[in-house]
Amino acid sequence: MITINEKEFHCPVELTLGIINDKSKIFIVYILLGGQKRFKDICEAFSQVTQKTVTQKLKELEADHIIERTVFAEVPPRVEYALSPIGLELKKVLDSMYVFGESYAVKYGSKDKK
Repeated sequence: MITINEKEFHCPVELTLGIINDKSKIFIVYILLGGQKRFKDICEAFSQVTQKTVTQKLKELEADHIIERTVFAEVPPRVEYALSPIGLELKKVLDSMYVFGESYAVKYGSKDKK
């Protein structure tokens, strides 16, 4: 049993799923694998989700130490987000998901006719 912030997890896989538990968070991590980004850049890359949702998911990822938020003392204020060292470890997970998605698409997908 693993306990973090008074939550109990039965195994490391359950813990990982507890952190990146929805598509929005996974996509934000994927975007930040490309380097530090401003809020508007994340929103533009993720246009199918509202700014409110992006804000909420960024806060959750920051609370879980997956991302780091840097505020620059400028006018107007500038805020940038980047993966933390532990967040960068999710690259291996996302790389595996990418390879799986490719294999699955080849086996079960169909090509769009455009």
